[in-house]
Amino acid sequence: MGIGTSIFLIAAGAILRWGVADSFVLGLKLDVIGLILIGVGVLGLILSLILMQQARSRVDVVERDQFRQPPRV
Repeated sequence: MGIGTSIFLIAAGAILRWGVADSFVLGLKLDVIGLILIGVGVLGLILSLILMQQARSRVDVVERDQFRQPPRV
């Protein structure tokens, strides 16, 4: 899940939690579903940021190692 999807889930969850007047539709509590969507969105956002940071640090290490190797003759 990317950052955009996480932000979308947080926004959709906030709308269901605080923006919908009916809290009970067809046996579903919309405020609870909204809270779940917010939680999943926040978790996805945190994981996306952690994975991006790890990928960035791996690229830095590979680029540094390429410059340390002696040239081939």
